Amino acid sequence: MPALRVIKRDEPWRGGALAIVLGALAFSLGAGILMLAAQGKSPVQGAVVLWQGTFGNVFALEDALRKSVPIFLCSLGVAVAFRMQVWNIGAEGQFALGAIGATWAALSFPGLPKIVLLPVMFLAALLAGGLWALIPAWLKLKLKVSEIITTLMLNYIAILLLDYLVFGVWKDPTSFGFPMTPEFSPAAILGPIGGTRLHWGFAVCLVAGVGLWAFFRFTLLGYELKAGGEGARVARYAGLPYGFLVGFVMTVSGALAGLAGCVETSAVLGRLQPSLMAGYGYTAIVVAWLARLEPLPIALASFLLAVLRVGVENLQLEMQIPAAYGMIMEGLILLSVLAGQFFQTFRLGRREG
Repeated sequence: MPALRVIKRDEPWRGGALAIVLGALAFSLGAGILMLAAQGKSPVQGAVVLWQGTFGNVFALEDALRKSVPIFLCSLGVAVAFRMQVWNIGAEGQFALGAIGATWAALSFPGLPKIVLLPVMFLAALLAGGLWALIPAWLKLKLKVSEIITTLMLNYIAILLLDYLVFGVWKDPTSFGFPMTPEFSPAAILGPIGGTRLHWGFAVCLVAGVGLWAFFRFTLLGYELKAGGEGARVARYAGLPYGFLVGFVMTVSGALAGLAGCVETSAVLGRLQPSLMAGYGYTAIVVAWLARLEPLPIALASFLLAVLRVGVENLQLEMQIPAAYGMIMEGLILLSVLAGQFFQTFRLGRREG
C-alpha cells in the first residue's frame, strides 16, 4: 500500500461543501442502518418505515414542516453568532426564554385584539431571548469567560425556570395536576394557513430569513460582522468595535431563538408546557454547520433534520427502537460534517520517494 501524505490545497475545494455534506449524510445513514441491524431489526424495513413516516402521507409531511419552523429560526440565530466566531450553544435556553416572554404577554393582556397582542408577544419573546443571550456576551467581554460554557449552563437555568412557572405560579388550576399554563385567548394564537395544519410561523421564517440575508449582503454592519469573524485582534486592528459586534450578534442570536419559542408556543401548543422543550436549540447547531451559516441552505437543512425527527418517531412506534436513536443520528451528521471540513482545505497524496 503506497504511503500517503497530507497536502494543503492551493485554493479551497470547489464544490467540496456539497460533497462533504452528502458524504456526511451517506455515512450517517449507513451507521444508522448498522445500528438497526445490531438490534436485530431489518434495515430494509427500517428504511421503508422511515420513508413512510415522513413522505408517506400528508399528515407526516405537515408534521415535518411544522417542526422545521423552530429549527429554522434557532438555526438562523446560531448562524449569526457563529459568523463572528462567537460560539452560542445556548439557543435551547433562549428558545425557552422566548416562550416564557410570549406567555407572560399572552396571560397578562388576554383582552387585547389579535392585531395588537401578537406583536406584543413577539416583542416580549425577542427581548427575553436577546437579553438572556446578552449575559454570556457580557461575561465574555468583561471577564473573559468562555461563551461555550456560559451559554450551555444557562440552558439548564432557563429550562428549570420554565418548569418552575408551569408547575407553580402559572399553573392552570383546571389542568388536573398537569404542569401547564391556562390556554391562551384566541387573540394570542398564531392561526393555521387555510385548512391545513401548517401555521403562519412560515411567514415569520420568510421575513427573518430574507431580512438576515439582505442584512449581511447589503449593509455596512453586516460587512463588519463578516470581517470581525476573523478574530478579535483582526477586528481591533481594522478599527472595528469588537465588543459592540459581539454583544450585537449574541442579542440577535438570542432574539431569533426567542422568536422561535414564541411561534411554537402560540401556533402549536396554545399554552406553555414542558413538552415545548424538544431539543430544537441543540439541533440548530447541526443545521447551522450543515448549511455553512447561509439562510437558504439553513431552510433546506432544517427541513431535512425535521424529516429525520418525524421519521425516527415513526420508527419508535413501528419497530420499537430507542428514543435516543434520532439524537445519535443528529450527532453523527454533525461530527461527519466537521470531520469532512478537513478535505475542504487539504487533500491526500502519494508520499514521494
